[in-house]
Amino acid sequence: MRLKQDAEERAARRAPSGVSASALAGVFEIGAAREAELAASTSSLIAAHEALSAFDFGRGTLASFLELSLLAASAIGASDIHFEPEEGSVRLRFRIDGFLYDAARIPSDFYRLLASRVKILAGMKLNADRPQDGRFSLRFSRKSIEIRLSSAPAQYGETFVARLLDPSVISVDLSGLGLRSDDLDMLLSEIAMPNGMILNTGPTGSGKTTTLYALLRQRSRSEEKVITIEDPIEYALPGIEQTQVNPEAGYSFATGLRAIVRQDPDVILIGEIRDGDTAAIAIQAALTGHLVFSTVHANDAPGAIPRLLDFEAKTSSIGPALNCVMGQRLVRRLCDACKRPAKTDAATLDAIRTYAGSFPARVDRSQIANTALFEAVGCASCNHTGYRGRIGIFEIMRVDHDMGSLIEKGAGPTDIRDFAITHGMVTMQQDGILKALRGITTLDEVSSATGPLPPQVPF
Repeated sequence: MRLKQDAEERAARRAPSGVSASALAGVFEIGAAREAELAASTSSLIAAHEALSAFDFGRGTLASFLELSLLAASAIGASDIHFEPEEGSVRLRFRIDGFLYDAARIPSDFYRLLASRVKILAGMKLNADRPQDGRFSLRFSRKSIEIRLSSAPAQYGETFVARLLDPSVISVDLSGLGLRSDDLDMLLSEIAMPNGMILNTGPTGSGKTTTLYALLRQRSRSEEKVITIEDPIEYALPGIEQTQVNPEAGYSFATGLRAIVRQDPDVILIGEIRDGDTAAIAIQAALTGHLVFSTVHANDAPGAIPRLLDFEAKTSSIGPALNCVMGQRLVRRLCDACKRPAKTDAATLDAIRTYAGSFPARVDRSQIANTALFEAVGCASCNHTGYRGRIGIFEIMRVDHDMGSLIEKGAGPTDIRDFAITHGMVTMQQDGILKALRGITTLDEVSSATGPLPPQVPF
């Protein structure tokens, strides 16, 4: 299969045949008729793989392939689309519930045209040999989602990752995140505080943004002013003033935060604390009558303290400023349509229940008694993976006077973690084990997210 040489030049100058004029404005529309036509081809991962693999790259248009791939990714719940150039072809993969699945192989010459089309659509420079970010809207007959695009030069051509930002995901409230009732009650009491800081920790892709937005919506009141500074703004939040960092214009988290605190806010959301200046201003804001939400990259809730110390935050200020620190991961949910009881002997199950029975007294004991473990099977409803969707596992470390005193004395992360557990913190791994005992996920998922299970869980 060969494409005419001038087609690539045409793609760089204007929209190729088949792409609507609205696409040039950063909007890609899929009409109701086309959506209905592709419904069967995008009903599952298997159907999408077959349709994309059977696509006629010699005769099919860029628009029709883009329609098929975007509609399929959205329909099957993919969070990201990966275009990965290799020698001779390009690998197309969808990330679903945290795992990547092959969707198709794209001929390299077709991909070059497709890459130019997508870059124009996302407002990116065509001839820039450097990493770029862009964005465009994807509109269906019944909803609209945002596509955030990232490109980077690679050995065999530019690689792209498209993040699908579906507003229905971010509309989840606190009760829908997977928090246990005792942790939810604790968090609600902290959100109601007039000032202080609530930090969330976890790696990229662990759901921190979804949690922060849920916290913000829970606290947002008509009589208060709420301002955010984000990089980038992922979702629009009604009634909240959102700002976005712009390094080229000198608008960083630190400079933006300095400006925000002069806007008379009651509540501030900082997308991430990345440096000492931002940490110092955020702590000062928390100490001077503002409620501050933010994130730091740390492995767990206690790990947020040494991260703040890395930013040269004062130990005498950390304790008084912090209300609580969250840690979280995402684990896959078992598919309710096909999950089945795991083959577990009574002694093993009793040992796991006994271990869970040692968790803090605030844990609802009904989550432990008369429960069983389940395993993944796979069916059409879950793309034959055995899992459908993801749920958070959490730990919440309250920073009270005693914890603040420990931090001020320069305690290390191990001492802080031991103190938190001794004083009632349920760890992420323990929360995951409780969810496994309720048949929500599996112990394998918990182990993958949090590390090896303790000897008391012989599974």
